[in-house]
Amino acid sequence: MSDDSTLDALRAAIESYVDPYLHQTLREAAALKELSFSEGGYRVRIGVGYPVGGYQEQLASALKAHVAAAGLSSPFEVQVQSLIRAHAVQRPLQPIGQIRNIVAVASGKGGVGKSTVAANLALAWAQQGARVGVLDADIYGPSQPLMLGLSGEKPFSPDGKHIEPLKRHGVEAMSIGFLADSDQPMVWRGPMVTQALSQLLSQTRWGELDYLVIDMPPGTGDIQLTLAQRVPVAGAVIVTTPQDIALTDASKGLKMFEKVSVPVLGIVENMSVHVCSQCGHIEHIFGEGGGARMAAQHGVRLLGELPLDVHIREEADGGQPTVIAAPGSPRAKAYIEMARHTAGALAVRPLDHSSAFPRIVVEKK
Repeated sequence: MSDDSTLDALRAAIESYVDPYLHQTLREAAALKELSFSEGGYRVRIGVGYPVGGYQEQLASALKAHVAAAGLSSPFEVQVQSLIRAHAVQRPLQPIGQIRNIVAVASGKGGVGKSTVAANLALAWAQQGARVGVLDADIYGPSQPLMLGLSGEKPFSPDGKHIEPLKRHGVEAMSIGFLADSDQPMVWRGPMVTQALSQLLSQTRWGELDYLVIDMPPGTGDIQLTLAQRVPVAGAVIVTTPQDIALTDASKGLKMFEKVSVPVLGIVENMSVHVCSQCGHIEHIFGEGGGARMAAQHGVRLLGELPLDVHIREEADGGQPTVIAAPGSPRAKAYIEMARHTAGALAVRPLDHSSAFPRIVVEKK
């Protein structure tokens, strides 16, 4: 039989475990949902606020090793589940009903691989069990139709007012590229672009989503600022390369989100290291450690350091991004780790409590 002292010791040991993606103890994360004794041992149920597909066994093993290191030998079974909730957005906006969290993927300049990161982030979350959508907000240069293998496909409108998102690789997707010819330039001014993006977000019939990833336009101009003010964003991810000129522009993008009270979840350093496909030589073509320095300077997390690999480009161009085309490869694992760190950074943000308060409407009689 179980005794209270053993149960208390086991609880204390489990709750002292520091989750590598939350950067919190399980006590701080309130992640221990059940600890009970049954014939033959203890039953432990852990609930964390990020997708855990493919990670349950690893977390269970790490937790058992942690408990054993604390000097406890009581056998226990670990069940790990994902509990993704809606998180607070910038005031006075509120989360969109069926979309729990909108995550903006942005960069201060073009050419740093932002769209590739956004596509693989969304696909990695979907692979890990989350319900995910992608909104391509780059009106002038939409990339997601090509990357998701949806080029040439057109969405369907059941009522002439709303659009059904296209689906591929387990994610829902919407882009201006679905509504216009691929070789047609969008010669629009800022207000038209902003209106188009608002319609793509609000008039798309999104399903119940844990995450909607928005592939933001590059830069920090009027379009980006307006989007940050109008779209309820739970967190932003800044993509950069280690190169100083990219870091300078990325810092501007980070500060833009800070000005409009959108929390920055962290920095993704893309093209961090190149491994020669012929000889295996490792080279930091664009510099080394720039993303880590930027993260430390601004007090945010370094979410991942992604490789510069010709296969990543080939896979994205072929409509099969890396986490789909080569899920067991080292380059795919880098994206998967980045996705877990990003979801973990969001999971520790304040929750949305707007639904707990009544909505007051003043009507004139």
